[in-house]
Amino acid sequence: MALAEQKNKQIIEAAIAEFQEKGFAGASMDRISERAQVSKRTVYNHFESKEALFKAITECLAGRVQSYLHVSFDPKAPIRDELIRLGWSQGKLLTDPCAMSMVKMVLGEVLRDPDLASHMNKRMEMVMIIKTFLDATVKSGHLNIPDTLTGAEQFLGLIKARGFYPKMFGEAVATHEEMERIIEETVDMFLSRYGTGKA
Repeated sequence: MALAEQKNKQIIEAAIAEFQEKGFAGASMDRISERAQVSKRTVYNHFESKEALFKAITECLAGRVQSYLHVSFDPKAPIRDELIRLGWSQGKLLTDPCAMSMVKMVLGEVLRDPDLASHMNKRMEMVMIIKTFLDATVKSGHLNIPDTLTGAEQFLGLIKARGFYPKMFGEAVATHEEMERIIEETVDMFLSRYGTGKA
């Protein structure tokens, strides 16, 4: 990793910790530079303001979410395997400690800033991505879902109820084994409701 990239990473990680602890309004570029163990000038060379730094973190998070959610349905594969793969498109994010730290920090600010909430919703349309996947499963005859938008919300909700929301209130980030269990149980419940018997 180039020195500039390393400095950028240090600053981002320090800013996440600072924003989590102090909130956006209370965060200090001086403390961020101290946490990152770089000069204040270096921080400003990378990010011109606290706002720019916060935006960079939200963009990083949105980009990471999008990279995990690039998944399309393969009608030739077993439907259970495909739904498990869909579940892991969310599970990868929920077992990523760095991403979860960013989520915690951003959520704290979203509650205070409606404009930021709107921006993040546009960047992270997870439900619509899952809906598109489910539309394909219905078209192929593997699932029978009268309303795929509701189905997408249910699928995501089952995973988040155990793998996300409790983690926002102090529980440790889910392990791979824990997430594997959550996803497989979600898929089995989903198939019991919407499965057509077509393998």
